Amino acid sequence: MTILNKNVRVEDLPEFDDHEEVIFFSDKKTGLKSIVAIHSTILGPATGGTRCFEYRSEVDAVRDALRLSRSMTYKCALAGVPFGGGKGVIILGHGKTKSKAVIRAYARNIETLHGRFSTGEDVGLTEYDVSEMEKVSSHINGPKHAGELGPWAALGVFSAMKAGLKEVYGTTSFEDRTVAIKGVGKVGSELLRLIYESGGRVVIADIDAKKVKEMKRRYGVKIVSPKSIHRERADIYAPCALGNEFTPENENEIQAKIICGAANNQLTDPAIAERFRKKGILYLPDYVVNAGGLINAVSHLVHKKGRKAWVQRKVLGIAKTITRLIAKSKKSRHSLSTVSDHMAEAILRKKAYKR
Repeated sequence: MTILNKNVRVEDLPEFDDHEEVIFFSDKKTGLKSIVAIHSTILGPATGGTRCFEYRSEVDAVRDALRLSRSMTYKCALAGVPFGGGKGVIILGHGKTKSKAVIRAYARNIETLHGRFSTGEDVGLTEYDVSEMEKVSSHINGPKHAGELGPWAALGVFSAMKAGLKEVYGTTSFEDRTVAIKGVGKVGSELLRLIYESGGRVVIADIDAKKVKEMKRRYGVKIVSPKSIHRERADIYAPCALGNEFTPENENEIQAKIICGAANNQLTDPAIAERFRKKGILYLPDYVVNAGGLINAVSHLVHKKGRKAWVQRKVLGIAKTITRLIAKSKKSRHSLSTVSDHMAEAILRKKAYKR
């Protein structure tokens, strides 16, 4: 039993899913406060990125780690990589920014787990930060081994979009199709390039005015507000920023026939996926379509030779996974989210049985 405060236990949080470990790290000298959630090691050692974020409370940070680590387990299962799900979060104090000392202290704590959890870049951590972490821990999936993750994550989303287009419009072509992308960071900007070069029209939104201006200059895209982009009349809506994108308050405002984006945990309520299905909106589960970054991140641990070819085959194979999920969804009349969860759970049960 882990007590967060006098009223809340980790085990009582709705996101707790029989997680194997929830570990709290702190360091008074640097001010580090962090959490690592290991959901499952049935398929192999846990892996997942680390977020560096100013959470409203420690409880919010734990809930985020629990939710994201479970998604990582399912992502690994459906991506076909021999790893389990984990997630790390570094809690920034109010108004404080991360420091090299905090990043290094966190990495030293990761080293004490002796490989039960490996981690890398996520929201709030840069490639430079992860490079610093690699200097003090051998369990970091950083640029030294994995290289850039964004392009591979974008390629996976792009591949999944093609499967969605084939189902809804009968063709994988982006010609005369409009894609609305929310968030043009490393993944969103690369996804924009792929769609633009394939003949698609693109609408973008981002809170970073500098990024938006650069994308406008480079591609001549339409720019709208992050608060309204989900209401755009687009063929595909691609959330590529933070999670919790779809709520009971805005789910009826979606105009796109396909939802396919890189953001994690897009649904505030799992039931929204089923309501999308009944409305004729094809919602492609985020943890399936955004697995390209994961695949590349762990590739150096799986293959020493022919690594790039293995990554490309796995990432492009995301489209085949989506096609299989669509077929199962139509047969069972359940959302793709439900079907993908069931498929991942079946993989985990089979592996657990063989142990």
